[in-house]
Parts: sequence; C-alpha cells; structure tokens
Amino acid sequence: MTTFSRRDALKGVGLGAVALTLSGCMSGEGAGRGVINADASGSITLDYATYNPLSLIMRKKKWLETAAEGIGQSVSWLKSAGSNKANQSLIGAAIDVGSTAGSAALLARANGAPITTIGLFSQPEWSALARTPDSPIRGVEDLAGRSIAATLGTDPYFLLIQALDEAGMSADDVTIVNLQHADGRSALDTHQVDAWAGLDPIMATAQEEGGDELFYRNLDFNTWGFLNAREEFLDQNPEGAQLVIDMYAFAREWAISHREEAIAVFAEEAGISDDVARTVWDRTHLDIDPVPGDDQLRVLRNIAPILVDSGDVSERKDADDAVENIIEKKYARAADASAAARRIKGK
Repeated sequence: MTTFSRRDALKGVGLGAVALTLSGCMSGEGAGRGVINADASGSITLDYATYNPLSLIMRKKKWLETAAEGIGQSVSWLKSAGSNKANQSLIGAAIDVGSTAGSAALLARANGAPITTIGLFSQPEWSALARTPDSPIRGVEDLAGRSIAATLGTDPYFLLIQALDEAGMSADDVTIVNLQHADGRSALDTHQVDAWAGLDPIMATAQEEGGDELFYRNLDFNTWGFLNAREEFLDQNPEGAQLVIDMYAFAREWAISHREEAIAVFAEEAGISDDVARTVWDRTHLDIDPVPGDDQLRVLRNIAPILVDSGDVSERKDADDAVENIIEKKYARAADASAAARRIKGK
C-alpha cells in the first residue's frame, strides 16, 4: 500500500478538532498520564454512544447506578459521538471506561494512550460505504479520483482503507474528507462528497430517510466493539471496573431475552425511528463471548500495518506492541450477570 499521511487526510471541516484528538495521543507527550481523579476509588465515569446500544439501555435503566450505590460508589455518564471522541475522553481522564471500535482502541494504544481493553460489547456490522441513490458509484473501484467523507481514527475510516487496498487502490487514489459521522452524512446528501464511510445508526437513518445505498459491505472489516479503561482507573478502582463489566454482561443477557423492549429503548435513547433501530439491531451481534481474545487480536493484526502505512502510527513496533498488550482478560472472564442482577435488586 502506498504511504498515506494523516496530513493528506485532514482536509475539510473538522481539521482542528481531529488534529487535537490525534496529536493528544501521540507517544511521548504524556497525554492522559498523571491525570488522577481524586475520587476515582469511589466513582465510575463511563460513556454512552449510539453505536453501543447496550450503553444506552444501561443508562436508561439506571442499573449501574443502583448497583454502584450498594458498594458506596457513584456513576456518571458522558456521550461519545464516535470512537475518536471516546478515545479523547479516555486520554483526558474525562471518562474511566469508554466504548470504541477495536481499530480505534489500537490506534490510541499504539500512540501511547494508557488504555486497556477489558471487555467486548458487540460484534457489529456498523460501518459500510454509502452513496446517494442517484450516484453512478457501484463499487470501490469507482471511487478513484472521488471524495469520501470519513472520521479519522474510527472503524468506517479503517474499513475504507481496507476496501481500497482490496480493490488494488490506496488513499492516494481518492480524497478523504475528515468529518465527524453526522457531518459526513450531511456532506454526502448535499453532494459535497461523492461517498461516505458511514456508521450506524446514522447510516441506517440515511438509508431510511434519504434512500442512501450501501455499495460496499464487509463484516470482516468491521472491528469489534471494545470496552476500554484507563490504566489508572484499573489501578485505583478495580471493583468499579468489574462492576461495569458485570453490568454489561447483565445488559447483554437482558437485551437478548427482551429483544422488542430493548429495540424500543434503543430507538428512544438514540433518537431514531423504530425501523432504523431494528435495522441497526439486526446488524449488531450481541450473542458473543465478551472475553477479548484471539478473534479480536487476529483483526487487530490485520489493522496494525494499515496504521503504519497510513502514517497514523509512526513505527511498526509501536503498533505490534499495542496489539500484544492491549487486552486484559480477567475482568470479562470474571463477569457475572447474576451477581449484577442481585446488586440491582439490593440483595
């Protein structure tokens, strides 16, 4: 693959915000290091995001708040608009546990962010390449010389890079316009760009409302949903970290056994229609082993050279080291949905 620098991609609206996000994770700058929450041992701050339906359900139901109160801890939530924003919040110690795509977690870790993956929330097909209904684009090869909106450091961006490589192309053959996910959809629908590397549920909404069409899909190029924690938080509040993972285990079981109610809550909390919520739900695989392991590492090993070739990580060793050290399995292995249920009931 031809070398593709981040500078080449940082075009269009959002340059300053994303440059700050990515530069804030660069190795050697100490971003996020030494930032200690004085009340960390008694508090848990985590994110909620439309690309993580379980987080929306947990926040709505207040299960974690109820369980945490029983062990003398408090809970607060912060919205993530994308994996890059979740990483920014983790690096800045605004949250203790954040939900990202696996590719975004690897990018942050490879650039020195002190985060560790402690669980999985889903195996989603949340990203694809989209076009407007009147577009002549039919395949990836038709993107040559065209502009594509994508959010740097997120799964749609990495899906785009892999799709180009699969078609014998590189990022040098297109113009990548760096926009946050919702802005990418707007740019597509107003014909400011020719295509969009989309993310659900915004992508599913674009399909329903605007008739936008997905012209390239590949589940294997969608990395898993990772739950990442600040290493300082794990050191200071391992009980809180375990409680979060226990609650995700409970929420997963509840969502699978209460499908229709779960979809309704998801639709309400994400501000989307029931039809869009159902589309996203059908593309989100919740019945998974939540312990991160070989399947996820295999995907990350495929992503690692892309991070280096694209210029998002300066050294291959940094990417490889991140792959080998990003996962901590003990929390997910110890996950106990029944214990979470008892805590919710105060027993």
